[in-house]
Amino acid sequence: MNFGHFVPRETHSIESILIEIEDLVYCRGDSVIFNGLSMNVPENQITSIMGPSGTGKTTLLRLIGGQLHPESGQIRVMGENVSTLSRAGLFELRKKIGLLFQSSALFTDLTVFENVAFSLRVHTKLPEILIQNLVLMKLNSVGLRGARDLMPRQLSGGMSRRVALARALAMDPALIMYDEPFTGQDPIAMGVVVSLIKALNDALPITSLLVSHDIKESLSISDYVYIISDGRVVASGSPEVLSGNRSAKVSQFLQGLPDGPVPFHYPSDDFVNDILGVTS
Repeated sequence: MNFGHFVPRETHSIESILIEIEDLVYCRGDSVIFNGLSMNVPENQITSIMGPSGTGKTTLLRLIGGQLHPESGQIRVMGENVSTLSRAGLFELRKKIGLLFQSSALFTDLTVFENVAFSLRVHTKLPEILIQNLVLMKLNSVGLRGARDLMPRQLSGGMSRRVALARALAMDPALIMYDEPFTGQDPIAMGVVVSLIKALNDALPITSLLVSHDIKESLSISDYVYIISDGRVVASGSPEVLSGNRSAKVSQFLQGLPDGPVPFHYPSDDFVNDILGVTS
């Protein structure tokens, strides 16, 4: 698979921590989503956040990006305390962050080229010829330079995801966050996206934070993994370390078991009593 003119680096070194989350508490109404969650995301690595559906993985990305504010705790991104930044400060921080939306979220009335060029036109004063060259470079990196004039409705699901990735990379971000990048992809498209994320992270000075419940794909490319449940980190480590974790909750998730610490049945009254109309 040819990813353009990227030259992979031979090694990655963890120079520093790019994201620090400490004692994070966040509630949605009466529901506690995070209750003292702490984690560190190292620079220039692929870090995955995994866990059952409904554990707040996408919510965590929104907190990191400053769309939501925690009840307490700290989120520091590139040394900045996100929740205390001014509007202008948050705007500047977001220029350094790329986001691949779960739905791709392409602008339906813009061509592939114009979708990728959008952030460059909004956030920079680059001349048009330079914007054109940058867009073609980004599209070439995801294998879609030839699709520059297509409209989003003409793209397959896998192609849409790759265009969205090119758009997320347009501003050369220091951090790119992937929100369920493998969801809804056929096996071929999923394999392309998996390989592309890994190739880009190997070739570019970039930190990747990946939120997913697709176990096999995420573990295959991650340097470090956090598993969250019940508002906290329940396990963390390299894929090799997690595969040897004996925790019942971790084993249930990694093996895809239908019942365990996370029950199959939602809490309810006794089944027989329910059928007979007997109230407890």
